[in-house]
Amino acid sequence: MTMPILQAVLALAQFVPAVSKLIGGSKIDAISKKIIDIAKAVTNAQNETDAVEKLKADKQLMTIFQKALIDSEREIELALIKDKENARTRDIAIINSGKRNKRADIMVIAAAVGLIVCLLCLIFYQNDLPGEAVGIISTIAGIFGSCLKDAYNFEFGSSRGSKEKDFTVASIINKNS
Repeated sequence: MTMPILQAVLALAQFVPAVSKLIGGSKIDAISKKIIDIAKAVTNAQNETDAVEKLKADKQLMTIFQKALIDSEREIELALIKDKENARTRDIAIINSGKRNKRADIMVIAAAVGLIVCLLCLIFYQNDLPGEAVGIISTIAGIFGSCLKDAYNFEFGSSRGSKEKDFTVASIINKNS
């Protein structure tokens, strides 16, 4: 019996917590399948459920799985960097052709408006809202704020730590090329 891909990856994350940081973005399906394929190869399992069970039962297999994931993490990180690079290249091409990226503009404006609306609701209705509603609205405001942060990271580059990681990955690629 097999389980859905995300459920299988989350089950595998119990053995290697770093798995959870790898799954995300537009390549989630490909990365999830890669993680599952690694688990199946290490355990010689026919499906995800068997792989998870074998990893639970055998600590040596779990260690081999962890090492295999660490080895493939570099490859996954490279794929994510290339994905972001392709999006930036597309954005530059759109701008150079004299057009505007309306989709990106709409996304940023919608996130900003959503954040402002949430904050205004919290300010103007703070006495009328029950605590649960304040919590939900605050969470939604945080999500909109995170969307804006991601947009700024995409537009202007990410944090210094991320740039150092990009530099390290680039130097590894150059050594292996």
